[in-house]
Amino acid sequence: MIHLVLGGARSGKSSFSLEQVKKVQQDTGKAVTFVATATVTDHEMASRIAQHQSERPSNWQLAEVPLALDTFIAQQKDSILLIDCLTLWLNNHLYQRPKQDFKKLIDNLVSALSTSQCHILLVSNEVGLGIIPMGEVTRQFVDQAGWLNQAIAKAADQVTFVAAGLPMMLKGNR
Repeated sequence: MIHLVLGGARSGKSSFSLEQVKKVQQDTGKAVTFVATATVTDHEMASRIAQHQSERPSNWQLAEVPLALDTFIAQQKDSILLIDCLTLWLNNHLYQRPKQDFKKLIDNLVSALSTSQCHILLVSNEVGLGIIPMGEVTRQFVDQAGWLNQAIAKAADQVTFVAAGLPMMLKGNR
């Protein structure tokens, strides 16, 4: 089962995702791994990460995976993965490996997701609802994030958009 949760900044998507994973864990009894893609780049980001850490159950495992997400997913067996967030993962790639083939990167991720035996919930920012960015790097980020979200949504069994803390089902059943 692949569930993509989209939303803007501070939309409630991470809180919604935590609750969804808790329900799946309660129903299945499977172990949960929180897959963090964020890296500490400054004091403010460290504070954000600490806030997210305080909201997670202490019995969940943590995997910090800033780049090799497809490889990590392929190595997991029959568990629950909460991946937060795809746009930070993409950002890491844009800054650390800007000349790579992003279509191949996305295809590799979709392939790993599609063959996984895990229950996977992915969190991603919807960044295409605002104005077109002025700078080349920010335009590339918005373009790549849009293509990433489309590819994951196509492969996902369920897609939920969260705005103002309210989930809206875009694909799948409840």
